[in-house]
Amino acid sequence: MEVSFSKEIEALRLGAGDTFHGEGILAITKGLLQSGVSYVGGYQGAPVSHLLDVMVQAKPYMDELGVHVEACSNEASAAAMLGASIHYPLRGAVTWKSIVGTNVAADALSNLSSPGVKGGVLIVVGEDYGEGASVIQERTHAYALKSSMCLLDPRPDLGVMVNMVEHGFRLSEYSNMPCMMELRIRTCHVRGSFECKDNVPPPISTRALIEEPAGFDYMRLAHPPVTFRHEKLKGEERLPAARRYIAEHQLNELIAGTHADLGIVVQGGLYNALIRSLQQLGLADAFGATDIPLLVLNVAYPLVPEQVADFCLGKRAVLVVEEGQPEYIEQEIATMLRRRDIRTALHGCDMLPAAGEYGVEVLATGMSRFAARYLPQHSQDSAAGWLMGNRDRRAAVATRLQAPLPNRPPSFCIGCPERPVFAALKLAQQDSGPVHIAADIGCHAFGTFEPFSMGHSILGYGMSLASRAGVSPMMQRRALSIMGDGGFWHNGLLTGVQSALFNGDDAVLLIFKNGYTSATGTQDIISTPDDEAKEHAVDKQQSLVDKNRTIESTLKGLGVQWLRTVYTYDVDKMRKTLNGAFTSDFNGLKVIIAEGECQLERQRRIKPWIASLLQRGERVVRVKYGVDEDVCNGDHACIRLSGCPTLTIKDNPDPLKVDPVAVVIDGCVGCGLCGANAHAATLCPSFYRAEVVQNPKWHERLLHHLRGAVVRALQPA
Repeated sequence: MEVSFSKEIEALRLGAGDTFHGEGILAITKGLLQSGVSYVGGYQGAPVSHLLDVMVQAKPYMDELGVHVEACSNEASAAAMLGASIHYPLRGAVTWKSIVGTNVAADALSNLSSPGVKGGVLIVVGEDYGEGASVIQERTHAYALKSSMCLLDPRPDLGVMVNMVEHGFRLSEYSNMPCMMELRIRTCHVRGSFECKDNVPPPISTRALIEEPAGFDYMRLAHPPVTFRHEKLKGEERLPAARRYIAEHQLNELIAGTHADLGIVVQGGLYNALIRSLQQLGLADAFGATDIPLLVLNVAYPLVPEQVADFCLGKRAVLVVEEGQPEYIEQEIATMLRRRDIRTALHGCDMLPAAGEYGVEVLATGMSRFAARYLPQHSQDSAAGWLMGNRDRRAAVATRLQAPLPNRPPSFCIGCPERPVFAALKLAQQDSGPVHIAADIGCHAFGTFEPFSMGHSILGYGMSLASRAGVSPMMQRRALSIMGDGGFWHNGLLTGVQSALFNGDDAVLLIFKNGYTSATGTQDIISTPDDEAKEHAVDKQQSLVDKNRTIESTLKGLGVQWLRTVYTYDVDKMRKTLNGAFTSDFNGLKVIIAEGECQLERQRRIKPWIASLLQRGERVVRVKYGVDEDVCNGDHACIRLSGCPTLTIKDNPDPLKVDPVAVVIDGCVGCGLCGANAHAATLCPSFYRAEVVQNPKWHERLLHHLRGAVVRALQPA
């Protein structure tokens, strides 16, 4: 059973006179439909995957409007969809996760930006930046600069965000430039409301087809010699047109303040945190009224030189609040002011940190420096007290603990089918010796944390096999590459497998086949089993596997000769298979497919089914594992080998023993890894497997009472 977005889908149907209440990313989705978008595509990835997931599940409604929705295999294929808007007045939107997705899509984006677009194009990017990010610390801004794409950074207010979606399409059509919209995590999840408009069925759609293709026009190709003309058009026509539209429609917001001789230029996405920090200094209230004038850049690129110059003219100083490095906006404003001989002092990264997320405390620290220099008459006691109070609270907690808190690294979900494979890999290296491991992006990246600590590099989604190509010929032992089924279809098939086969590389590839792109929200992929297989797995209470063997058949068709598929929870067999791959006489690519369904999806599917059985009073059997306290010797090798959150320790019940014993706590899903590890590693025989029967049959109740009577009779008085 997949995650259901039925409530979100109903919100998409709201029309004029209705008020939308919900999250920012869903508001953006509604804005696309209000703008008459013809097609939507994208690749899954937080924090914007909600947009695509909702639209995929809303296919019946999308069909009513004539909107085509496509879940793309990677960001490059999503960006290539936008080619539809080069010749035709089709409004298209695609979405993906931050800079890592934009890197993958870069080739298509460059070739789209060169000829420009006729229909409006909006690229919604989840700007996963800062200390809470799960990706490299870079920004999308650089791509907007290099490829001449407009970059929208809307203020985190649902009405503003939806308005910027509608203006983004118009701006793209007016300037013939693709528009990117960056949404930070906080913006995606900010909650609010806005007054809806009716959804607009696109004039060209799946219900109103194009009768004839566009005529051939070499100027619409990103190919020399016309690319030289395209580059001139960017500077002579497109950027000026974009600046005119931005100024005429007042997309950037000017907010007046009492200290007119000072100013702050802020990226739209940072507005909320800035206002909150100004509150701490007594320079703003909770409703956004500020003492220092603000220029809120809902369009971060291109800047409008006249607008920036007018804002800065006559001011003693202006502070640029721009998250990340390099400080593109600050540098551009400095150039604008210098060319106009405007002597206003400009500050930015000299008062604010160059790297890291601009949270309220960070901004308050920088704003206090700015205020101390230019508003010495303004009392900063409140801000200083608030900042000092935060520091004091942290120091007090540290003193009370008398030691730093232990690290709590991310980990696999309880019962994750990937954990037993890393346990087997740990055991296999005891036999074959340490190996170089090229890791990859995905859930399996948690294997880089304790207790496994495996992985020498992560260079891109699905690129693990490619990333070992330089090192494996130099290693005495064979190198191992790890990727998931999502990474395999995203990039690994071509950049890794095809290349290794073509070059005759002697390498080992381990593919985790859990049936979904789990790390991005368990979306379906081409090797996801069909609904019939899912229903069968529920009825039989068994794990789901791909009966069509899509990955296996693809690998065989490509020419892979050494191929093994192993059930992930069989630790001993996986250990032997890994050792076989490391020591095999076969010289070539060896692929091991570790097959076991994502436990999150499995639990989502079987829990409602089990609940329905219990409600009907039917018999249900649940497997549970435990540890015999009398047998456990307290060495905790089982914990070091699995790292399962439900396998922990408790005080030893024997008063003569000091070492705590292992215990399986509530939350165990009965995957059997602890017992499988104990068997494969020849650990102590303290694990037991029990079956918990709910709604038992009459003879089971009778047998239970008889067993209880026998046990009580044998117990000492």
